Parts: sequence; C-alpha cells; structure tokens
Amino acid sequence: MQVQQIREFGTPDVFEAADVAMPEPGPGQIRVRQIASSVNPVDTKIRAAGPPIAPALPAVLGCDVAGIVDAVGEGVRQFAEGDAVYGCAAGVAGRGGGYGEYVAVDAELMAHKPKALNWRQTAALPLVTITAWEALIDRCRICPGDHVLIHGGAGGVGHIAIQLAKTQGAHVATTVSTAAKADIARRGGADEPIHYPDESVADYVERLTDGRGFDVVFDATGGSDIAKSFQAVKVNGQVATIVSQYQADLTPMHTKSLTLHTVFMLSAMLHGVHPAHHGEILTKAAQLATAGRLTPLLDERRFNLGDVGAAHGHLETGAAVGKIVIDISDEARRL
Repeated sequence: MQVQQIREFGTPDVFEAADVAMPEPGPGQIRVRQIASSVNPVDTKIRAAGPPIAPALPAVLGCDVAGIVDAVGEGVRQFAEGDAVYGCAAGVAGRGGGYGEYVAVDAELMAHKPKALNWRQTAALPLVTITAWEALIDRCRICPGDHVLIHGGAGGVGHIAIQLAKTQGAHVATTVSTAAKADIARRGGADEPIHYPDESVADYVERLTDGRGFDVVFDATGGSDIAKSFQAVKVNGQVATIVSQYQADLTPMHTKSLTLHTVFMLSAMLHGVHPAHHGEILTKAAQLATAGRLTPLLDERRFNLGDVGAAHGHLETGAAVGKIVIDISDEARRL
C-alpha cells in the first residue's frame, strides 16, 4: 500500500512516498481502507519535534481516520467488513498513521460514519470533536443557560466547540481576530463574537456579563494567555485549555476559587485510559450531525496523499480557514 512517511523529524518536506506492507488487524482491531484524513496542530508538532508521543521511525503520521472497514480482527463485534467508520485512532507512539491507503486501528476508538456528512467532512471531525466534547461536556459539564466564552471560535477546535456548547443550551461568546472569522463564528451559532484586538478582557466582561464573568471559559487555541481566561471567568467558575505546556501564575485561581481543566485527548490512545469513551463520543457526534447540529468547516484548499507536506505547511502558515483535509481515495477526490 502507498503511504506518506517520515524518516526523520523536522520541516514539512520530510514526508516521502513509500510502498509498505498492508497492516493486519490484531485482536480488537479493524483495518480501514482510508478515504480521507486531516491535519491537526498535534500532527505538525509530532512531525517537527518527535518523541515522546511520536511513533517510531520510519513513521506514518495522521491521527484522524475515515474510511471503509476492510478486515476485522478477533473479538470485534460492533463493526463488519464494508462498514463506513471514522475516529481519532492513529499516528502516535505504537500506532500506524492515517496518511496511508490502509490503517489498522482499535475498534473501540471508532464509530460509524455520520450519514449526513460526506467523507471529507467526516475526516475533519474526530480529533477536534473529541477535544471540544471532553472540555465542555465531560469536564466543565456545561448546562442550559451557562454563559460560555470560547477563545478562537473560528479555529479547528473552536468552531466545533461553539456548536457543541449550543447543543447543551449554553449562551456562547467567542473571541475572533477578524470580521470574516466573526461571520464564521455566527454561522456556527455563536451569540456574541468578540473582536479581541479592539476590546480588552475587562471591557467585554463588563459589556457581556455586567462584570460578573463567564461561567465557563474554554481556550480552544492553546495560544491564548491563561491569565486572560482567569480574568474573564466568574468567581467559582471553570477554565479549560487544550495546551498547558508553559509556566503561568495561578494566583487568580486561588483568589477566585477556580477550577482548571487541561484537555489532551490523545491520552486515551497513549495510556489506554477509557478508550471506548472516544467511540461513544463520536457515535453521539454522528447523531448530532445527522440532526443538522454539527458540521465542520473545511479549508478551501485541496490536498491529496502526495501533498501531505504541503498540507502541513499550509496549516503552519496560519492561513487555513477551517480544517485541512487530505483526500486519499477517489471517493474523497470526487467530492
């Protein structure tokens, strides 16, 4: 089978085409004929920096999987050959990646494809949906009427987070950097886009919450200053972030009696902690998609399997608007 692999960690040009043996599904696994995958920031970080979470070299990267079950391993009951499936189940230590024609994955990490979405949309969903779900629904347990602030509402995780928050009945504000991104956020259901270059945290907290602060603040960018989230949240409120690999002053957590949640959704794969929950999340997400309540935004540029390096480079420029999808088979290329 054809894959895009790396023999060293580094810049996007380390990807090269290779012909490798077809993987065989082990117990509890399925083999998926890949139709599409996607590019996430964690994929670019693994490619650039390598260990500790990277697969051994030579490596096939790509966390997101979307395709047709081609073979079923011992003990798998929930899927059969020919099923359309999706999941975030690949591309880290000990696992083959999604940037290839076939991949063997743990069945419990997967779910049946959303019937309402095409293959490219489906490939864009897994990692970002699980991340937003774990932050807002599993950890913060947002409720109807909660006033939620999402940093980066036009980003990959952020635009999904807006939609999930709305399914829970929350009132959603989100920070954006341009008018175009504000339009994206509104189309996703955001009630109050905030153009953060022109408005301070104190000003929008006063304007939108009468100075009380938001019930929940979710930093979906991983790049926002955690101090801004602490400033924006109410006393006894909750803050969630997808990146916490930096030093920060936690004094405001004490003075406001806050709860901080750090979310790294790859932990289920890396540590084997409740991996079946990811399949459960994606099953529920597929139901939301079928109901018209969850739809990913796709970047307009198109990339094939041979263009993975260019796709990584495009994400790293910061110019992408929506998720970057890799078209692997003809079913995706025809869409």
